[in-house]
Amino acid sequence: MSAVREPAVGRPLRLGFVGLGWIGRKRLDALAKGADITVEAVCDTQPQAVASAADAYPGALATHDFDKLLQADIDAVVIATPNALHASQAIQAFEQGLSVFCQKPLALSSCDVQAVVDAARSANRRLGVDFCYRYVAGMQVARERIRNGELGEPLFVDMKFHNAYGPDKRWCYDKRVSGGGCLLDLGVHLIDLAVWLLDIRDLNVVSADLFAAKEKQGRCGRDDIEDIALAHLQDERGAALRLACSWNLHAGRDCEIELAVYGSKAGAVWRNVNGSFYDFVLEWANGTRREMLAQPPDEWGDRALRTWVDALRLDGSFDADAASFVPTARVIDQIYATHQ
Repeated sequence: MSAVREPAVGRPLRLGFVGLGWIGRKRLDALAKGADITVEAVCDTQPQAVASAADAYPGALATHDFDKLLQADIDAVVIATPNALHASQAIQAFEQGLSVFCQKPLALSSCDVQAVVDAARSANRRLGVDFCYRYVAGMQVARERIRNGELGEPLFVDMKFHNAYGPDKRWCYDKRVSGGGCLLDLGVHLIDLAVWLLDIRDLNVVSADLFAAKEKQGRCGRDDIEDIALAHLQDERGAALRLACSWNLHAGRDCEIELAVYGSKAGAVWRNVNGSFYDFVLEWANGTRREMLAQPPDEWGDRALRTWVDALRLDGSFDADAASFVPTARVIDQIYATHQ
């Protein structure tokens, strides 16, 4: 293992970016505009993507070779490649003494998620995953209220994420590369959010159904990509969780996103506004009364990455909160296995 490359005090963080598709480039450009960083290396297998990034960041190493990026003079890597590459690239980066911020899912299985977390711990490097909805306005407030007991005993969580569209990348429909369909693309966000909000340690699947509505118009086989995923879950305290997510649903709007948490003392409801992918409200409920915790406008899109950068600037060592990525991955595995 290479020696840890500690970020120097008093200088910008030096970052490398691998994966320059829509989300990777969006995160790169947003971060470069407002954070105290330098873009030292950019990497993608697509020549046009590399050339475009090289034009925008002429001082950066531009390469198609991830190994060359790892040898650049950088402190950390931001990964936005196809899903199947995430775990191996993250582990390689940790072995080079680098910190890592990765798009979700961190890996295609809970075993591989655990392996990445273990590699981060062994290297004593910071690991972040772009579970961006943890960082929408008001979510931290809701979490603190729940942890302070204001929700009471958690009883029921209702989660839905319906997208009127499906991914436009061909690899998203190849299970060997994507790992799954709408569950791993959309549902994983809501499961992570519930685990994080309620500090869930153990989550088990009661029942699950997956449908390949677009291609087969029926239940998924082992190698099919699901367009619709439904699951009933239960946590270690007995709270019930219900998940529904989909691609290409006839929802009459661009999308429907909601996570509602109900407890013995109060409730919290987070939902999108008028079918928007970007505008949300978060309300705290007591009986028939509602308190607005957050509403638009809120520029939350790159807040997870910015928060990780700010933390990395202060301390690049392993953050024990990375262990929270494992329970979400385990329940995703269980949903796929239960359906089969």
